[in-house]
Amino acid sequence: MTSSVKELPASGQGAGGEGKPRGVDRVLSWIERAGNALPHPVVLFTALFVVVAVVSTALALADVSVTVPGTEDTQHVSGLLTGEGVRWLVENLVTNFAGFPPIAAVLLMIMAVGVAEKAGLLETAMRATLARAPRAFLPYLVALVACQAHMMSDVAAIVLPPLAAVVFKSAGRHPAAGLIGGFACVTAGYAAGFTIGSLDALYTGITQKAVDVLPASHHADVNILANYFFTASSSLVLGLLGGFLISRVLEPRLPAHEPDDDAAADDIRLTSAQRRGLLFTALTVVAYAAVVLSLWLPVGAPLRGDGGALVPSPLLSGIVPVLFGAFLLAGMVYGFTVKTLSGSEGVVTAMTDSVKNMAGYVVMMFVAAQVIAVFNWSNLGVLLAVKAAAFLESIGLTGFGALVAFVLLVSCLNMVVISGSALWSLIGPVFVPAFMLLGMNPALSQAAFRIGDSATAVITPMNPYVFLLLALLQRYEPEARLGTLISRLAIFVVPFLVVWLGILAVFYGFGLPLGPGADIGLK
Repeated sequence: MTSSVKELPASGQGAGGEGKPRGVDRVLSWIERAGNALPHPVVLFTALFVVVAVVSTALALADVSVTVPGTEDTQHVSGLLTGEGVRWLVENLVTNFAGFPPIAAVLLMIMAVGVAEKAGLLETAMRATLARAPRAFLPYLVALVACQAHMMSDVAAIVLPPLAAVVFKSAGRHPAAGLIGGFACVTAGYAAGFTIGSLDALYTGITQKAVDVLPASHHADVNILANYFFTASSSLVLGLLGGFLISRVLEPRLPAHEPDDDAAADDIRLTSAQRRGLLFTALTVVAYAAVVLSLWLPVGAPLRGDGGALVPSPLLSGIVPVLFGAFLLAGMVYGFTVKTLSGSEGVVTAMTDSVKNMAGYVVMMFVAAQVIAVFNWSNLGVLLAVKAAAFLESIGLTGFGALVAFVLLVSCLNMVVISGSALWSLIGPVFVPAFMLLGMNPALSQAAFRIGDSATAVITPMNPYVFLLLALLQRYEPEARLGTLISRLAIFVVPFLVVWLGILAVFYGFGLPLGPGADIGLK
């Protein structure tokens, strides 16, 4: 039996490939044309830098200020085109770039994953697991795994999409569907999942501070599991939705792809050397995990957090180097076992080659880092979030309608304030107390925020991982541009937003607890 990918219609055509494009295809085609009409991302970010510089300066000259709700901290807008701004930029231009978190995380993980990929470990592992699953189930399996991935923090957006592309390729499906679909489900479903990690601890800490704005706030304590029932059930539903969108909407609209010969079904069978390599690699990773856990779980362990806490802890905040070690060690063990890596020189070459492919991404991130740094330094982000939140509060929406409006507001703000912790810190002190006065549990506000903070992150140009995805996509489609990618990612935004709001409506309507001790209303 020979695995093959059927001739697929180009983007903008219906699955049938005949006649006029259907409604959704016309919309996606318009998004693609509009996106491709944009200049190169470097030029786009440069223009945005100029806009932020001019606007911040005008507001600074007008002495515009904003007070963060729940505090007495009045922050004035600072202008970049002033003496203070020029001094700040000269002093921080290099550190803005060097300290931009996605760059270090991306390059570190790309080096380690590059070793595992060059050694052949990734493709072999996928063939031994997911690639042997029924072809029709792969999109759903990828989506379900992706909706659990937030425990890996931003690393999930780096690691999972390329793995999903390998899985699809091995099964004779379009690798770009796995790549784009995996990223979309990681990002749009980022705050869902059965897993508990640093994100939950971060949200909970900010929510509790917002609760403390009101008197008698000790009656509304928020624990780290306050949204667990909601996020766990959401991950299942969103996983099924994501799989459907990948299989039935995204993949049929991708351009035709001819699979490589190594995607043939006969080649899925592992050789004895590959099986031995997987066994040794698995034993090594288990031993590595045991060492890491021994440094985290026991009382008094060095990787525990303040007061002996498991979450948050140095292990979770330092998950990038932990995963770097795991991938690098696994790739080396497998490569040396099956002799696909020739000693330390082969490891260094694999790491070097993987970084070379990211040169364009690094250039884009230099400009993006400056824009985001100026946006934060000038306090334009604070001003935008607080003013928008205050406006929504002033229109007096109540009940579930208020939650819907809140989610939509967060979704819009998330397009420009990509940091979830920053955004929740800004608007949480407004909406958590406001919803408490309407009789809503703070856990409900936090659950609603999770939806808005995830759904639109998949398409915002402020998300640096979108450009990483574009670089990876161009391996399969060299002609792909930003608009092409955004049009495909846009498929996931509205369905995820609507379905996730529907899940929240079920919890709200039936009064189901969002987590242990977290009812919908206040007692």
